[in-house]
Amino acid sequence: MGRPRREVRTAIVERESSSSDESSDEDVDDLAAEEEEEKDEEEEIGEEEEEETKEHSAVEGKKGRKKITISLKAAKLCKVCKGKDHQAGFVGSVYLDCPNRPCYLCKRPGHTTATCPHRLASEHGVTPGIRKTSVGVADFIYERQLGRHRSMVRPRLPIPNKVECGILKLHSRRVTCLEFHPTNDKLVISGDKKGQVGIWDYRKVYDKTVYETVHSCIVNSMKFIPNSDETICSSGSDGHLCLTDLETGLTQSLINLNPGGWQGPSTFKMIYGMDLNLTRNLALAADNFGYLYRLDLRTKKTHDKPLLIHKKGTKVVGLHTNPIDQDIFITSGNDHMARIWDLRMLDSRNHLAELSHPRVVSSAYFSPRTGNKIMTTCQDNRIRIWDCIFSNLGTPSREIVHSHDFNRYLTCFRAEWDPKDPTECLAVIGRYISDDFNGVALHPIDFIDVSTGQIVSKAIDRSITTISPVNKLHPRLDILASGSSRSIFIWSPEDDDDEQPEVKIAVPPRIYTFLGNGSLKRKGDGDNGDCDDEDELDECAGAKKKNERKQKSKKKM
Repeated sequence: MGRPRREVRTAIVERESSSSDESSDEDVDDLAAEEEEEKDEEEEIGEEEEEETKEHSAVEGKKGRKKITISLKAAKLCKVCKGKDHQAGFVGSVYLDCPNRPCYLCKRPGHTTATCPHRLASEHGVTPGIRKTSVGVADFIYERQLGRHRSMVRPRLPIPNKVECGILKLHSRRVTCLEFHPTNDKLVISGDKKGQVGIWDYRKVYDKTVYETVHSCIVNSMKFIPNSDETICSSGSDGHLCLTDLETGLTQSLINLNPGGWQGPSTFKMIYGMDLNLTRNLALAADNFGYLYRLDLRTKKTHDKPLLIHKKGTKVVGLHTNPIDQDIFITSGNDHMARIWDLRMLDSRNHLAELSHPRVVSSAYFSPRTGNKIMTTCQDNRIRIWDCIFSNLGTPSREIVHSHDFNRYLTCFRAEWDPKDPTECLAVIGRYISDDFNGVALHPIDFIDVSTGQIVSKAIDRSITTISPVNKLHPRLDILASGSSRSIFIWSPEDDDDEQPEVKIAVPPRIYTFLGNGSLKRKGDGDNGDCDDEDELDECAGAKKKNERKQKSKKKM
């Protein structure tokens, strides 16, 4: 007679010694009755604790038989705090927070990211800056000279929240910066992690070109040279400040901070923040050791020695000149500071103001029309606004909680002004934490009213599931360009009356390499994958060593 089979959640494996004899019918009947009783008890426990798995201890059976229980269901384990009573991570398209850690969004304990009041309402806790009751000299100057440039009536701006077209895998690595052409509205210029510069005509979709010999690693910033629509100035993590002709792809190095090549991470210099002073024809660039470099674009020579403007050994990741007074510029760095400088009295300790932050400041920008406001993006998930540079800059006018704190292998999120907004209140920034949109986890691009902290609109598309950290609003058209991984997408305002149009997506392009003898080399599609597991220094070191090997082989030949 065979043993009856137990129908419980755990499987029982019986190990029987070779010396034991078969059980009698009475023993089997007794054992079956016991097993049925155990089954009823386990079913009652299972109703109360349905999602918990229990590991039963080995039970000594009759005549030397032992019962070994093995759990078929994996035990719950939190990857954050290693607790066994809960789980953390994605469940479908919804992310579950660890209850033993502070909220990932606002960095405060007592609630999870899903129930954070700042996530339910972005304007939660946002209060306007304190206004002085008496009118001082600074207020009088501001109202008379700068206040008249502001529009008193706030027009309703169209929000580009619908994908018009896109190009997949334009670059072989992730996109790091975007710029619109100053005169040709249909051209988008992009830089990537590998040092390539791409040119894309989004009206023709398939008209694109990629120059891969501009930099040997990450392109951190790009600006168009004044009075030259076909020349861009770019800074890279290879320590070069370059001029590139967009028609031919030929590159001229203006600054080389590593003339001896790769000598180790302790001495290798990278250029991050960069901007142009149009009135003085200067290029201002800052490196990863806290120094500022000034280059005359006419003579192609640097001014004096590098000037230490941030804590020595820290990156200066952002630099922006004031649109009204080009001698005033602001820098942001890894020393948790944003500083305002005057080019006419530049000295290491002679900054005009210092804006302290709790973590790394990814970017700092003056407002595009009056240059009177300041907006910074900090890694503590805060966007900070200063409404007047003449006021007390010790504390910001308001702090807006927004999800842009990330781990690694992503381009930094930077909140940027809308250059077309006359009120200087609209900003755009990508979002790191995903939201559930009908069962799909998407990362929206948020349009924020910085005067209230409210999210005016957000751009999403079900086909774009990757994060979009790089976003650029067109200076003249209602167009948004977003860089998501290796692809670029163009967004336009959504028209409720029109039907859903067909989105044009281009295939990966050809890559052109200009050799030393002036010949043109064409590479096939899909040469390299987007491998972001390498560190920034390792990538620069590999690129430098590769170039040195090529030069040695040419000398031998």
